[in-house]
Amino acid sequence: MTYSVGQCRGADGRVDPERIAAVIDEGRPDLLALQNLETETLPDQLDHLARQLGMRAYRAPQASGSGWLAHLPLKGIQGYDLGAGGSVLRADLDLDGKRLHLLNLKLTAGHQARQRQIAALVGPDLLGDRSLTCATLLLGDFADTFWGAGNLALSLHLKKAVGSLWRGTYPATLPLIDRDRAYYRGHLRIIATRILKNAAARQACRHLPLIVTCEITDPRTFLRAEKLERSRMEVAPG
Repeated sequence: MTYSVGQCRGADGRVDPERIAAVIDEGRPDLLALQNLETETLPDQLDHLARQLGMRAYRAPQASGSGWLAHLPLKGIQGYDLGAGGSVLRADLDLDGKRLHLLNLKLTAGHQARQRQIAALVGPDLLGDRSLTCATLLLGDFADTFWGAGNLALSLHLKKAVGSLWRGTYPATLPLIDRDRAYYRGHLRIIATRILKNAAARQACRHLPLIVTCEITDPRTFLRAEKLERSRMEVAPG
């Protein structure tokens, strides 16, 4: 699930993380990418939601306002500042010997700033990083209203997981814009997608959550060091 919660501020202007937690609980995601959290409240909204949902929280200072919640352990947490309020929170998920690279994206609405952010996203530190050899899933708040040049750059590197027709997530009261999206590449199969559009979700904040069900289809498996059988032979450096 990807959910841009707008500091947990609902359609009535009231900040209420409990409403956000109720919407998330209805979707029952294994993994949740959150954007636009309030980071100065006590208790922190990410930790509060983690306790309410019984999930683990993951964050990085370079991606302020974004976080992962997961029932499964995540590794390799790294934050990237894209400038002008944009950020990426990267994580890796190991599942049944297969690895999935995860990117939680938050862009901003300014046209020029957004183009620079997308250029950094597809650059050598993120999507262009050669270490991203496994299936990759990018999801988050793309902060756009109309299709633009930045979206073309994304489409050259990734496949869109959800078609635009009738897939609006913003604004929640009349969702006409597919501002919250998911892209992927590599050995990944999209099984189903849905958007929570009930009354509770429309009241909780200005965005609706997008849920993507996917399967890692990579036939390769990765052995952890502790699973390798030891032999009498010693391995010398070089």
